[in-house]
Amino acid sequence: MRPIALPVLLLLAPALALAADRNPSARALADDAVVVDTHIDAPSELLKSWRDLGAATPDREFDYPRARQGGLDVAFMSIYTSPEDDAAGTARQKAHMEIDAVEAMVGRHPDKFAVIAEPRDYARLHQGGRVLLALGMENGAPIGDDLSQLQVFHDRGVRYITLAHSHSNRIADGSYSLDRPWHGLSPFGEKVVAEMNRLGIMVDVSHLSDESVEDVLRVSKTPVIASHSGLRHFTPDFERNLSDELAKKIAKGGGVVQITFGSGFIDAAAAADTTAYFRELARFQRAQTEAKARGETVQSLEDWDAAWDKAHPKPPTKLSQVVDQVDYAIKLLGEDHVGLGSDFDGVSGALPEGLKSVADYPNLVQALREHGYADATIRKVLGANLMRVWTAVDAAGAKLRGGSR
Repeated sequence: MRPIALPVLLLLAPALALAADRNPSARALADDAVVVDTHIDAPSELLKSWRDLGAATPDREFDYPRARQGGLDVAFMSIYTSPEDDAAGTARQKAHMEIDAVEAMVGRHPDKFAVIAEPRDYARLHQGGRVLLALGMENGAPIGDDLSQLQVFHDRGVRYITLAHSHSNRIADGSYSLDRPWHGLSPFGEKVVAEMNRLGIMVDVSHLSDESVEDVLRVSKTPVIASHSGLRHFTPDFERNLSDELAKKIAKGGGVVQITFGSGFIDAAAAADTTAYFRELARFQRAQTEAKARGETVQSLEDWDAAWDKAHPKPPTKLSQVVDQVDYAIKLLGEDHVGLGSDFDGVSGALPEGLKSVADYPNLVQALREHGYADATIRKVLGANLMRVWTAVDAAGAKLRGGSR
């Protein structure tokens, strides 16, 4: 293992000490359990500004040293493309570049990372303390109108797809979108779900409108996941989080709800601001398009974003708010249908105190213990539930293809 420079260790010391020194028993459980996080946005950040995530990287929330410190075993790397990438016709190219970035991490550090595409390969690949990198595609835009692209991305290792992101697309309506042309899944979207079932790709309903989630649950022949969602019980009128009714339907179908950590999903005021942001962004983009058509100078998206962030600072949040979500989810859905999807590196640092990076899963373990949960239940939430669902989807896909697992 490559030694970590002393100055970097000093920068990381507060976070590592919190997880390691204050909660040694909790860290021992995180080390022993299978810890799966279904949403980490490292790949898109690598395209913006490259880092060697095999070494300590204090300005990111995921890197190898802190992943091992926190007990993280399977990290789903988010292959994210935006509605803007879709509109520009660059989503497919960007998705392949992000997958290349993940593969490059493994190529540089084969002793630290490995790509995992099948859950049955976990024990073999995990030997030597590797952090296993799975691929989840956030936004179905890269497949375009071509159903065969699902096979292409499956071949590259993608094992879940979030059908839409923020805005409606050709597959489904998005939860933040002002335009909802399909009132759920499009006819093409129904074919996408069926083909994902056949290939053994998990269908992810995070970011979808309620109508879209209902349609997915109607169409899918395999369990579905919400890779990084909260519960609307804590954030009234925030459609991005799941209603109790929809969460229960996901569980009834054998799926799992992966609770996310971002402040915008666990705090009611922050959630309202998040909805307002996407609604105002859509209006801004329309006005920008109209102004360009008139030959007028328009404000850049970067300047607009900076002004919004300055006027809408995220409120401070606490670890206890994530624990409340997990606790409510377990009571609502049962302990077999709850997991974790942090959104690390995807929420611009707007995270609760005590859950600032992948070093901090032991803090959540300790808090759940203090909430009265047994270690057996905590193990399920940390990763066993997601691995069970992934295995079931993989096996169902093989059966649909006429084979067996």
